[in-house]
Amino acid sequence: MDEVTKTTLRWTWIAIYRQTGVLIHNRPTLIHQMTFGYFILNKIIVFLLSKFFIRGWGNPENIKRLFEFRKIVSDREKCQSLVDSQHKVFIDKEEDHKHYKILNGHFQSPFAYHLPGLVPVESETAYFQVLLPKQWNWGNGLKPMVVQLAGTGDHFFWRRRMLMGKPLMKEWNIGSIILENPFYGLRKPKDQKLSCLHNVSDIFVMGGCLILESLVLFHWCERNGLGPLGVTGVSMGGHMASLAASSWPKPVVLVPCLSWSTASSVFTRGVMSGAIDWSLLESQYYSNQIYNEILDMVLQSPANSDCAFDAGKQFAQNYSRHMGANLEVPSSAHSIPPSNDQRLTKAVEETFNFKLSGLSGIVLPESWKRLGSVSVSTPLRKMLQPFLTEQVKGMEKAKARQQAMEFMRGIMDEFTHIANYSRPVDSSCIVIVTANDDAYVPREGCTDLRQLWPQSEIRYVSTGHVAAYVLHHEIFRRAVKDAFDRIIANHYT
Repeated sequence: MDEVTKTTLRWTWIAIYRQTGVLIHNRPTLIHQMTFGYFILNKIIVFLLSKFFIRGWGNPENIKRLFEFRKIVSDREKCQSLVDSQHKVFIDKEEDHKHYKILNGHFQSPFAYHLPGLVPVESETAYFQVLLPKQWNWGNGLKPMVVQLAGTGDHFFWRRRMLMGKPLMKEWNIGSIILENPFYGLRKPKDQKLSCLHNVSDIFVMGGCLILESLVLFHWCERNGLGPLGVTGVSMGGHMASLAASSWPKPVVLVPCLSWSTASSVFTRGVMSGAIDWSLLESQYYSNQIYNEILDMVLQSPANSDCAFDAGKQFAQNYSRHMGANLEVPSSAHSIPPSNDQRLTKAVEETFNFKLSGLSGIVLPESWKRLGSVSVSTPLRKMLQPFLTEQVKGMEKAKARQQAMEFMRGIMDEFTHIANYSRPVDSSCIVIVTANDDAYVPREGCTDLRQLWPQSEIRYVSTGHVAAYVLHHEIFRRAVKDAFDRIIANHYT
């Protein structure tokens, strides 16, 4: 078990211990929290020991298709033409309970129609579950419904049903629609292991599907007299909810929990970055020139001219300096040919100059400083060559890793940065819940959501990402209820 796993488990259990110490007299709640805590910790271990994107970036041509489609989906007016307001939705099963009903249904994902070949066959059909109270007490015929989108690893419906759906009905008389994510649960490709998406591009396919599928469910609610409408999710589900809300042409409740303005920090600086096979991504990036073309498309996108993130501009400058001949990374596992005198000489100079600069106050023989120009035939050069080869390999490996991470940051910002999408119609109906010490979704260096949604409210949970998920769903539910109060006060009275 590596240090990241140990640290995560240690701090998660500390948080659970502190919380359960307060609830020690409430035995049912204590048992529930501890049981759920064990379940989540098991998921964390599996997650941290798994590898994401085991097949790499994905087909470069598909990424280019997704790039062009993103421009349409992110424009609210254009996005409306992608989903028919009468899109067929099928109810397969109805369960009758004392105070509520559960409906199970499906429909074809509009995304699969617009971008054929990008969605796995198993994910083309969207499955959902509806929780409907039998009695509504909001007055004026209002029947508030919230669409719940899944976070990483949240397969099937039961978890969101138990932690959000049923309590929302019992506490606040709010109905839910729980949508299965593409690549998860009933929609998981047969050859996919657990939640480990095969390609980086699968994240963008998932997001595109969920945006259009949320619109299908919003239209279905309106046809059935349900509303006002909302969308929420935790972690990745919260970010997907933010994208979905941006595409609905009417006021909508939005409650993103434990997410932020872009997914780029999640995959380059958060805990999840440790579950990525960066060596594979590096080798693919340098083996195919088309990724440079994709980068150019991202940087030349009109959306980037006035969007709120600066990361693209920074790495654009870096790439313009280092692309092509100025950045020579060997394709054969970063090996250094013995005959490459120039590179070895430069490595000698850099290595010894660095060491000399660190020895202030010590007078060294002048001959030591001339080691960089030593002849390749000298015994000293032969003796140093293995060491220098390792030094050069290490420097180039670090540079290659940095370039791959910058490319990841660039395309993640392009596809997931909230600034690239339309602002929800009424941002006062947005309540953001975030954790103060979130190592999974780093906020430092990212655009503040309040800059993008000026009238929104942000609420902080004084804990980390995992502990917030385990212990604080009541805060998420309260935020949903308060957001519905606002939309009703602003638009339904």
